[in-house]
Amino acid sequence: MTPSSHRELSVNRRPTLLVAITLTAAAAALSLSACGGGDSSKDQGKDNDKIAGADTGTEKSASPSASAEAAAGRPKIELPSDVTHSFVPEKSDDAVKNAVLKDNAELVRALDAAIVAQNPRLPSLEFYTEGEGAVAAQKWVKAFSDVGWTVTGDVRYFDRQVTVSSKNAASLTYCADESKAYSKVIKTEEIKKTKVTKRSYVAYGVQVEKNDEGVWELMKISSTRGADRCQP
Repeated sequence: MTPSSHRELSVNRRPTLLVAITLTAAAAALSLSACGGGDSSKDQGKDNDKIAGADTGTEKSASPSASAEAAAGRPKIELPSDVTHSFVPEKSDDAVKNAVLKDNAELVRALDAAIVAQNPRLPSLEFYTEGEGAVAAQKWVKAFSDVGWTVTGDVRYFDRQVTVSSKNAASLTYCADESKAYSKVIKTEEIKKTKVTKRSYVAYGVQVEKNDEGVWELMKISSTRGADRCQP
C-alpha cells in the first residue's frame, strides 16, 4: 500500500499518529495521511492516524525549549526547517499540567523526527514512549520508512486539555489541524497534497505516566480523523 498524502499513508495528507491501541494482537491501527483533506480513494475510511520529528539533516531548527530540555537530561530534538508545529495552549499555570503539556509537545516533535530520520527506534522517540505507546509509535514511523515517505509542512495542535488522575498518571486530549501538512516522497521530493476537508482535523486522546526520571511518557493514544469537535 502506498502512504497517504494527508499524512494518512493514503497519499497527500500529513500523517497523524493514529493509534487506537488495544491489548490485542492488532496493537495499533495506523494510517498515514498527509494533511490537507484527503478524501481520495486511497484515504478510504481510515479515521485514525499520526505525529513527529528528527535528529538529522541539513537545515534544522532546534526546539524552542532546547536549553531547558538539555538541562533536564531530555534529548535535544531538531527538525528540518520545513517541518513545524505550534501548540495551544503551550503552557499551564499548574506545574504538573505544564510538565505534561511540555513532554507531549516533545513527543510530537520526536515522532516527526523519527519519520524524517526513517528510524522507528530513534532514541528521542524511545525517550518519550513506553509499552503500548512505544509499539504504536514505532509502527507508525515504520509505515513511512517502508515506503520511503517523510513529512513536511506545519501542524497546529490546539485545545490541549490535561486531566491529572494521580501524581504519576494523567490524560490529555487535543486537536490537530493538518490542513498545511503533507507527506513527501523522499526519493523524488514530491509533496503529496490534498484539498482541505473535514478530515484535515484530528482529535487525539492520550494517556501518559511519569517515570522515575520525571518524564511523562506516552502509554496509550487514540485518534479520530474528521472529529466534529476539532472543526474550524
